[in-house]
Amino acid sequence: MNATVDLQAAHGEQQIPAEAQFCSWVEAALKAEHLEQAELTIRTVSVEESQQLNRDYRGKDKPTNVLSFPFDNDIPLPVPLLGDLVICVPVLAAEAEEQNKALHDHWAHLVVHGTLHLLGYDHIEDHEADIMESLEIEILHSLGIDDPYRKEPT
Repeated sequence: MNATVDLQAAHGEQQIPAEAQFCSWVEAALKAEHLEQAELTIRTVSVEESQQLNRDYRGKDKPTNVLSFPFDNDIPLPVPLLGDLVICVPVLAAEAEEQNKALHDHWAHLVVHGTLHLLGYDHIEDHEADIMESLEIEILHSLGIDDPYRKEPT
């Protein structure tokens, strides 16, 4: 299993996981799809950059946790180029705190979630969401991470 991650840190001062950690999360998603190798870019960004990209590409004028930009090319490449993930570090950190999740676990979830988007999964329709969420839960479980969708009793 071999994932090549081009890590671009453009978010400011907050700490992010090591490149090797990003690779392990991507590889877990690739393994679930029976892919031996792939390459992608992960860019960690500020609230401002996330909001601009979300507005420009999705028509939503607010920052978001992760955006996925699949690579669209019909030319065969020696290594599959999946595309780009853009992760907003401040949004991710705020979500982890609000949802009482370990920061590490939320990073893993968003990287797996985004990678699945790059592999063609979506969650617009309920049945698509069920499939994608089940796969995310399975992948995260293989990494020793609890179900990110489980609601804690109030």
